[in-house]
Amino acid sequence: MASDTRERRLTTAFVTLADTLVAGYDVVDLLQTLVDTCADLLDASAAGIMLADSTGELAVVASTSEKSRIVETIQLSSGAGPCVECFASGSVVTVSDVSELDERWPEFSKAALEQGFRSVHGVPLRLRGRMIGTLNLFRPTTGALSDEDKSVAQGLADVATIGILQERAIREADIAKNQLQHALDSRVLIEQAKGVIAYMRDVDMDAAFQTLRAYARGNNLNLRDVAERVVNRSLSL
Repeated sequence: MASDTRERRLTTAFVTLADTLVAGYDVVDLLQTLVDTCADLLDASAAGIMLADSTGELAVVASTSEKSRIVETIQLSSGAGPCVECFASGSVVTVSDVSELDERWPEFSKAALEQGFRSVHGVPLRLRGRMIGTLNLFRPTTGALSDEDKSVAQGLADVATIGILQERAIREADIAKNQLQHALDSRVLIEQAKGVIAYMRDVDMDAAFQTLRAYARGNNLNLRDVAERVVNRSLSL
């Protein structure tokens, strides 16, 4: 019964993600939907996505919590950790027990444990050998990803990759670069907007993001556009 329930949820997730792959879709909201879905389906307390810009430098563009964002950011600043290694290798990297890596990746290990994560797993976002980023899963318990979970995670990561690049971006490298850069630039605006909302409402960053996203969805607006209006003070949430 549990397997059947998960299968139904997975089917629903793919349908939801596929529905976003239409002209004019919001790539940032697509990625946020993906990480929310992954956290729910793969028994993770948090999930995130890193994308590479036109120079190959990674940046966090979507996450389900500030805790996972902190761990991802520390990996980027130190240049070491499972998510960074996943991008470099193009393969799934699984850390079954974070506490065992205090010598190999001390900064990552310390940050992950402080945020309550005991295992972390990186899944590549790639198309025809081209790496564009990673999907990252964070769990509060130790243990490796099962083969089934790896398959599910890779399938969802592939949907994200297709959503970012699209067919026209596959044929035209410049378009692909613009899509990736748009997602990265949008995230900067969104982070700024979260800070404004958090300050004005006296709430944490997670609550601020939920307010921002709810307004965008409730008014059928682009998440980036709403964030820009919050930042330039033409919209108060």
